[in-house]
Amino acid sequence: MSECSKVLACRFGSQADVPLLAEMNERLIRDEGHRCGLTKESLEPRMSRWLGSGYTAVIFSVDDKAAGYALWRSEPEYIYLRQFYVEPEFRRKGIGESGVRWLINNAWNDAERLRLDVLVSNGTAYKFWSSIGLEDYCITMELEIADRSNDAEFSSAHVTHGGMGDPSS
Repeated sequence: MSECSKVLACRFGSQADVPLLAEMNERLIRDEGHRCGLTKESLEPRMSRWLGSGYTAVIFSVDDKAAGYALWRSEPEYIYLRQFYVEPEFRRKGIGESGVRWLINNAWNDAERLRLDVLVSNGTAYKFWSSIGLEDYCITMELEIADRSNDAEFSSAHVTHGGMGDPSS
């Protein structure tokens, strides 16, 4: 285990850490307001697959108590940080920033760029990442299309084909 700061210790996670990582992932999902709503039981196999397929985890600890984690994968041009979480009792104490600085200097020292996603509704995360130097790069937009059968705006009566008007003409 190596020191991230005077109070924070960092260690690389393994398959043995999957239950702990899944518990924190469940709290991350709740805290950020993610719509997936997965439970620890469904998150464990997913976390295990990620750790077995190119993702790396680091667990942050304070006084031997888990304070948070990071989960990422290395891409050719950047690090993709899929998840970053700090337990509520450790927030606003420099734990997140210390963890990121440790990752940059130790785990990501060969990387040129860091990328991550922040939910639009998660203003706290946006402020955190902005405060340590990340900048807006792109916006991902979505449209829920799973059930539009009752939506007149998308009904077949309003569809034109190839910009040519009424398909029956």
